Amino acid sequence: MRYRPSSNALPSDPSEPRASGWATIAKVAPYLWPEGQTTLRARVVLAMLALLASKLIAVGTPILYKSAVDALAPSELDAGWLVGIGAVGLTVAYGLARLMNNGFQQLRDALFAAVAQRALRRLALETFTHVHQLSLRYHLTRKTGGLSRIIERGVKGVEFLLRFLLFSIGPLVLELLMIGVVMTILFDIWYMVVILGVITLYVAFTFIVTEWRVKIRREMNKQDTDANQKAIDSLLNFETVKYFNAEARESRRYDTAMAGYEQAALKTSYSLAILNFGQTALITSGLVAVMVMAARGVQAGTLTVGDFVMVNAYMIQITMPLGFLGTVYREIRQALVDMGEMFGLLEQPPDVHEKPGAHALALRGGRVALKDVRFAYDPARPILKGITLDVPAGQTLALVGHSGSGKSTIGRLLFRFYDVTGGAIEIDGQDIRDVTLDSLHRAIGVVPQDTVLFNDTIYYNIAYGKDDATRAEVEAAAKAARIHDFIIGLPEGYDTQVGERGLKLSGGEKQRVGIARTLLKDPAILLLDEATSALDTQTERSIHEALAAAGQGRTVITIAHRLSTVVDADRIVVLEAGKVVEAGSHAELLVQGQRYAQMWAHQAAERLVDAAQ
Repeated sequence: MRYRPSSNALPSDPSEPRASGWATIAKVAPYLWPEGQTTLRARVVLAMLALLASKLIAVGTPILYKSAVDALAPSELDAGWLVGIGAVGLTVAYGLARLMNNGFQQLRDALFAAVAQRALRRLALETFTHVHQLSLRYHLTRKTGGLSRIIERGVKGVEFLLRFLLFSIGPLVLELLMIGVVMTILFDIWYMVVILGVITLYVAFTFIVTEWRVKIRREMNKQDTDANQKAIDSLLNFETVKYFNAEARESRRYDTAMAGYEQAALKTSYSLAILNFGQTALITSGLVAVMVMAARGVQAGTLTVGDFVMVNAYMIQITMPLGFLGTVYREIRQALVDMGEMFGLLEQPPDVHEKPGAHALALRGGRVALKDVRFAYDPARPILKGITLDVPAGQTLALVGHSGSGKSTIGRLLFRFYDVTGGAIEIDGQDIRDVTLDSLHRAIGVVPQDTVLFNDTIYYNIAYGKDDATRAEVEAAAKAARIHDFIIGLPEGYDTQVGERGLKLSGGEKQRVGIARTLLKDPAILLLDEATSALDTQTERSIHEALAAAGQGRTVITIAHRLSTVVDADRIVVLEAGKVVEAGSHAELLVQGQRYAQMWAHQAAERLVDAAQ
């Protein structure tokens, strides 16, 4: 679709909740020493030993190089006992030291790989689980594309931080200190002073410029997320785009977002060039200064040519990790912010909490009672204004009314997507706020207006209703939903792929799959949320038969727009502006001749017009 920037992009919105840098490191630290994982802890210890060995060898390697040069260019100065080994032997030893240094580094990475991957797996699972536990309100206000990016960048940031924080920053400081000590002992303190001065200037320059670049990269990431969301949104609404000949409009919309990304990316590239040149200038200045000091020592006869070569080797050894420090700091700084956003997501509290010590719902038939229920999505705009209803076990209650009357809200409150702001909802005499969410959700089956299917097979989507469903149970549910014959008539039968969100199936076929899935769940309470309102009349009748069969022996709450689908309900409740205005059977409400009778007459007239056309 387009180039996706690396995981070091910064969060798109500074207002998003995210943990601070030190708080993020504190959260990651336990994953470096996993509790109860003896094998993984042993790997961490061995990896650190391999790291120490590689650094000791790295610091000693230039001494072998110096001795080899002195063996080839003898001087009057004492070149040390190593010269006696001979130039060839020292050269071989130098090669072996370099090989061992790399070998210990690779061993370190191999040992730590299992620790890092286990940490990634745990964090990814923790984040994924938490996102599913967040409330419906949160998911309705967040864009899926942006949410997936937060998780993606955060997990990648953890992988980077675990590896480079442990194997780059700490080891780099250790190596610089060891080299500084060696230079001080073998030469004099001024070498150490120059090295520390260059390092201090380099680190300060890197930190200052990188902090400036953070703001630029944040804007870049904001544009990236915006473009990604527009692309996903457009593709998910592919049919709508086609219906309105909006391909060019979508392309312009996407290109506008990408133009913003382009500008931010250019600023990022320019600032990176400034940073890289400044770092190179500082490192080169330090290198030249130390080499001049060593050259003067050779000219004065106080140092050997081997000493000059060794100083050069140590300076190169310093400049390489220093250059790496700039990159690592940028990456760590950006990874910390990405991870902070992910950990901020983990700290996002759900609106609906399970009460401490909540007990499992004890079903005794599935009687549902609403007692003076009040609710508002926004305190300034109440939706339900004191609803009291009683649905005896095994009976069917229909909720009807105009859009915005509060019908679907009752269904969401029953499933505890939200908690009531007043009153109570009870199932078999138990307040649903006092029972576990798992047991509550097991007791209720929902068939929504628009059944959304997973991009998998028909079998998978039906079997989703029960975790350990057998083939026979899946087929029995399909037969009860009046869709088995259709499925076996397909070339691939139950293995037919339904496409993203089930788009390869018709509306009626998707609804039947959804009904079969709910039947397989076998809930005591069935909630039908305008399950046929989006279907044509003929399909509605066939689906209605399947729903009637599904409701046998269950407590059924039907939320309906078409009154023809609820005439057989034991009780019909008419809602208006969040209040009950009428209640009774179909016949009783027609006799009353009030709101329900008016709605019935209006819809009957519409049916006659449709039949005449």
